[in-house]
Amino acid sequence: MTSVADTHSLTWQVSPDLLGIVNQSGVFVQTNPAWQAILGWSEAEIRSMVFTDFLHPDDLDRTLALFSTMKEGEPALHFENRYRCKDGGYRWLSWVAVPEGDIFVCSARDVTRDKANARALQSSEDEALLREQFIAILGHDLRNPLAAIGSAVRIASRQPHDEKIAAMFAAIDGSAERMAKLIDSIMDFARARLGGGLPVDLIRVENINEGFENVVDEIRLAHPDRLIQTSFAFDNALICDTTRLDQLLSNLVANAVTHGSRDKPITVATFEENSYFVMSVKNSGKTISKDILSNLFKPFERADESDSLQGLGLGLYIADQIAKAHSGKIAATSDETGTVFRLDIPLEQSS
Repeated sequence: MTSVADTHSLTWQVSPDLLGIVNQSGVFVQTNPAWQAILGWSEAEIRSMVFTDFLHPDDLDRTLALFSTMKEGEPALHFENRYRCKDGGYRWLSWVAVPEGDIFVCSARDVTRDKANARALQSSEDEALLREQFIAILGHDLRNPLAAIGSAVRIASRQPHDEKIAAMFAAIDGSAERMAKLIDSIMDFARARLGGGLPVDLIRVENINEGFENVVDEIRLAHPDRLIQTSFAFDNALICDTTRLDQLLSNLVANAVTHGSRDKPITVATFEENSYFVMSVKNSGKTISKDILSNLFKPFERADESDSLQGLGLGLYIADQIAKAHSGKIAATSDETGTVFRLDIPLEQSS
């Protein structure tokens, strides 16, 4: 019988691949040291079993079918199956086996890590596809019918009806508007969390304060009982995405309206400090603990355990992502004098 171990002794001893000779009964009559290094079996243990004793049950039928074709003189090239280790686990092996007379000369490479990497890559591709589908559902399949509902309600509300019906139409329209804002927040979250950051369109803006005034006026209109004071002192140009910064300010002021004292003013300011554009929003009220402050910009976190469940806690997370997209940072401080959210964006990018 041909002996690979005799004719290629050095290769046989040092090869990292599993080398072996199988007889017609399916017994590995010779194996190299790599078998014990990879699978844990000694040469004597391997000789006491047939190859089917090592196979993963799911690989048994197709491996037996291949062995039958090998007995007819066909080689096996890059055939993969799982072999049981002595500790009970399995390793993926890629085989090349060639018939030589009444034996089969085999070599196998451990491809377990390659299999794991391939699964990880497939998982990443599946996640990317799922992300795209998720954003598409939010952006089209949910927002479009919601817009249709809003339009239908507004058209119907123009028709003659009593005060009870008018109140119902107003409630439906308000709910639709809140749902639209919630969908926008979830879309931003999906893009930022799953897509590698929030997209921004950076352009040079000469008067950033105009948009901020409009944002504050809209919130004043929605909350006429709250005093919102402004001090817009920044008079330089800024490279930014105005829509995103308006969104950030809206989130911060809305947060102040929700959590600040109703009998104390909210103060919104912009100014330049140490070559940074600075925006700050301050409100009076209950001091935020250090434990809560440390998690304030994480998604699905709220500033107070007693908060209502009307929001998902995404507003501050999205504000933080907008700041990062502008190479800036946002931070919060809170003490007995009030709670301040401060945005800093470097002006070097605006020169």
